[in-house]
Amino acid sequence: MDGDELCYLSATELLAAYRSRALSPVEVARAVLARIDEIDPQLNAFRLVDPESALRDAQAAEARWAAGTPCGALDGVPASIKDIILTRGWSTLRGSRTVDPAGPWEVDAPCVARLREAGAVLLGKTNTPEFGWRGTTDSPLTGVTRNPWRLDVTPGGSSGGATAAIAAGLGALAVGTDGGGSIRIPAAFTATVGFKAQFGRVPAFPLSPMGNVAHIGPQTRTVADAARMLEVLAQPDDRDVTALPPTAHDWAGDVASGARDGGIRGLRIAFSPRLGYVRYVDPRIERALEAAAGVFASLGAIVETADPGIEDGTEAFRVHWFASARHLLHRFPEDQLALLDPGLRAAFDSAASLTLPEFLEAQATRGRIALQMRDFAQRYDLLLTPATAVAPFAVGLVMPKVPDVASPSGAHDWSWWTPFSYPFNLTGQPALVQPCGFTDDGLPVALQLVAPAFREDLCLRAAAAYEAATDWHRRRPTLGVQAPKT
Repeated sequence: MDGDELCYLSATELLAAYRSRALSPVEVARAVLARIDEIDPQLNAFRLVDPESALRDAQAAEARWAAGTPCGALDGVPASIKDIILTRGWSTLRGSRTVDPAGPWEVDAPCVARLREAGAVLLGKTNTPEFGWRGTTDSPLTGVTRNPWRLDVTPGGSSGGATAAIAAGLGALAVGTDGGGSIRIPAAFTATVGFKAQFGRVPAFPLSPMGNVAHIGPQTRTVADAARMLEVLAQPDDRDVTALPPTAHDWAGDVASGARDGGIRGLRIAFSPRLGYVRYVDPRIERALEAAAGVFASLGAIVETADPGIEDGTEAFRVHWFASARHLLHRFPEDQLALLDPGLRAAFDSAASLTLPEFLEAQATRGRIALQMRDFAQRYDLLLTPATAVAPFAVGLVMPKVPDVASPSGAHDWSWWTPFSYPFNLTGQPALVQPCGFTDDGLPVALQLVAPAFREDLCLRAAAAYEAATDWHRRRPTLGVQAPKT
């Protein structure tokens, strides 16, 4: 097996190979690190790579496998951490020139601690826009991150470094965060799997300054790996007072169940191409989603075109997000504010005019949408939507050219092209994105499955069934278009 093939093995495949002694964690880590050296200069997916630490992790995993005593469910699997999540021994700069690299950096966030306990080989920190504020991955600190499917387009964001890495074979697993689509948007743009579980399912510390719209979750290449990773990340941590009670649910079993013949027969799926109010969706995405709905129907699901009947939460999300940005940055002196991404600074400044009644009304809107989705769940098991309204667009932009019908509220308002993401941050319920096609010019298209509250199992069952019936997840980028000189 050559290095490229080895680097594209899933976590599930790697663990089977370690168990049979066909591969060793050190062999895999060396291949992935070599591929990072070769490819990442084109992508700029990583802010920090630590080969010495990764090889130490891999050597320890190799010794455990040789002794027949693997320490956890991901022993020896290469993984990366988004550079917005605390990681012991590595700086967490959050894409910002305002963060002091000196630290100290002595604490692992819960998700990092769980990965270490499970034996994962940690490669380094992946790029993020400044404080994760936007749906593309560009920052004043680290510059532009590019999409391995085409280097002149964005991988999305804010977990774009994570998804660019796994799409390019630079590790099997990555941790992302999602406060308005930041796991799911880049998964859609890179033909990977992004899973935002129920809010509180994956413990966090410190809690996000963006409040209880912000989730942590798996970025993977397969649905089975997303389930396996979620089982690790969802282990309890007392530092998160908002976390859900521990569960012993077998999410990997849900994947196996869904992938079997008849695994989703009788499942009630509502196909909503525009949620009832979205003004613009790229016609190529609409066609791909119609085809995907047909696949689910062919697998025995009961698929009906139906909107969920929720109100448009754009303004509620804008108020919550901008107010949170104001809270995050309000103690910064002017010299630090001057270092910010101009779009983030604009959001900070605009939030100064928000009032307490406006914020409370946004919270009330969240509550109404959550109740509307609860009622919808009485009729349907899952909601199927596009993942984004647009295909991947040029790097360096907050958003593509705005169609006349989209009518965004401001120059940095990217809600119009991500209208399928943030409603389910407002409600906190599970949502999974996976590839469902490509445009005529070779760019990924993705679907989203939204489950009722606390029902991650339904997302995983349906996603596994779709993945088993299609081959979109098996395609690989060629990195054939070189990045322009800047």
